[in-house]
Amino acid sequence: MTVRVLLADDHAMLRSGLRALLDTQADLECVGEAADGRAAVAEVARLRPDVAMLDIRMPKVDGLSATEAILAAPDNRTKVVVLTTYDNDEYVYRALRAGASGFLLKSLPPEELLTAIRVAARGDALIDPSVTQRLIARFAGSLAPPASDPGLDSLTVREREVLLLVARACSNAEIAAALHVGDETVKTHVSRILAKLGLRDRVHAVVYAHLNGLV
Repeated sequence: MTVRVLLADDHAMLRSGLRALLDTQADLECVGEAADGRAAVAEVARLRPDVAMLDIRMPKVDGLSATEAILAAPDNRTKVVVLTTYDNDEYVYRALRAGASGFLLKSLPPEELLTAIRVAARGDALIDPSVTQRLIARFAGSLAPPASDPGLDSLTVREREVLLLVARACSNAEIAAALHVGDETVKTHVSRILAKLGLRDRVHAVVYAHLNGLV
């Protein structure tokens, strides 16, 4: 299956380079480009790509505001990955709050960028665990979370165990080893957890677990 990608950046040369990179991959296709955030929102609605890669600093509408608009659409299925040249905690924090599935630096080697697109299309997390933990500390410390979310009661004992391990930034393989189950079983548990709690992906599962006092 081909992953359809939209590129949004106000630098035409960067978009051209990213498109050329995607064109070298049989399973990735650049289906459109946008030079500003407003156009990115419109193109996502028109083209419905699997992944939209948005620069943070764009004219008219910035990448974070565009992310909010894209993900707020009731029929949206596009995963948003935010790109930036700055390793800035505030940007990462705001991107996650906006609902982005990932946060990447433009300095990533090409092969890692391609991998990141595929990971986003699967709905997995793209944030480095150490960065995630920094953001969780800020997020949890700045808000007064509820004592317990009623949605937690819908989880089975095993699903709670899996959620705790996800919150500790464990990979599927690490969770499988810890619980003595197969990788596919872990994937099934994670999918059910996200569905029951109404969470977008693993990154937001980590935030959820911390805000609800599970970790």
